[in-house]
Amino acid sequence: MPSTSTVTTASTVPGLAFAEAVVDLEAVAHNTRLFAGPVGGLMAVVKADGFGHGLVPVARTALAHGASWLGVTSCAEAGELRAAGVTAPILSWLHLPGQDFAEAILTDVDLAASSAEHLLGIARSAQRVALAARVQLKIDTGLSRNGSTADEWPELLRLAHRLELAGTIRVRGIWSHLSAAEDPATVPPQIRRFEDALAAAGSLGLHPPLRHLANSAATLGVPGSRYDLVRVGIGLYGVEPLPDKNFGLRPAMTLRGRAVMVKRVPRGTGVSYHHDYTTTGDTTLVLVPLGFADGVPRTASGHGEVSIHGTRYPIAGRVAMDQFVVDVGDAPVRIGDEVVLFGPGDDGEPTVIEWACWAGTNPHEILTGIGHRVPRRYLPAL
Repeated sequence: MPSTSTVTTASTVPGLAFAEAVVDLEAVAHNTRLFAGPVGGLMAVVKADGFGHGLVPVARTALAHGASWLGVTSCAEAGELRAAGVTAPILSWLHLPGQDFAEAILTDVDLAASSAEHLLGIARSAQRVALAARVQLKIDTGLSRNGSTADEWPELLRLAHRLELAGTIRVRGIWSHLSAAEDPATVPPQIRRFEDALAAAGSLGLHPPLRHLANSAATLGVPGSRYDLVRVGIGLYGVEPLPDKNFGLRPAMTLRGRAVMVKRVPRGTGVSYHHDYTTTGDTTLVLVPLGFADGVPRTASGHGEVSIHGTRYPIAGRVAMDQFVVDVGDAPVRIGDEVVLFGPGDDGEPTVIEWACWAGTNPHEILTGIGHRVPRRYLPAL
């Protein structure tokens, strides 16, 4: 073997798409049907651009296959859905009290309120547009994040009751969020706190038609938490929410790139920044044009794997902003060959759960981190 590197570049293979995230909408449809089967109402959580899969395509697919509600974080996300012609009920749950809620109220978006201050902010917008705002009150049952504390809950209820009698708001729901639904021992105390909050509301004459608490894990694992509506997020995208249990969910995203450079290097070659990786023999290095700016976690450097021609190979050295290197040994990889980072796992490729483990995070972060530089290609639902 020559002592210098032999290099091939992507310029020899014109017209290649460097990378893409393929979103299987039939998988989303299948997962929606699976969750919708045993419950009365299903809210598809499509926040964060549909967990990176695409807000509008996922929303339309879920609604066509059993979802009756959509859940988003912000009024901006709700506005994007309405602008796309989506008319289904939407709940938006994270706001500043002083923001302008007029557009959300005028387009029939339900707004969450976790404090008297937030509720008054919604009420001011409702009075300006002369239309009752649809409101869902949130109680903190143990996550200690958003939601009213138990001490402040009576004040929020009294204010909501007064505003409803005045025709300023309409209370459509009471809800909360579980802290660790995959751990069954943590759920009963939160259900009891939720029941207490519902009873307090009833004692003041508030009887909204919707009560909801369960997320993906609770929907599948804790039937007593389902109430009138369940909110399904990560499960909608095919990630099994309960450890060591398989409910038949189908992963919806496959992330792949193409080799843009292939080079043969000698033993002892340092690879990528600071040479954390050094080749142990004469080998072939493959450059993949995806990096941490695209959502490939830098923390997976030295741990992550990809699949090329059905065989797994390790990431060699540090993941950079726009690229990373794979050591394929003596495999005959060529410019333009497909490199699968993760997919359903049906052909032995890594899964998003594995990538989450390599990166020390959860699948949610991997999926939502896939940046806008990576084009989405959709496989239509059946």
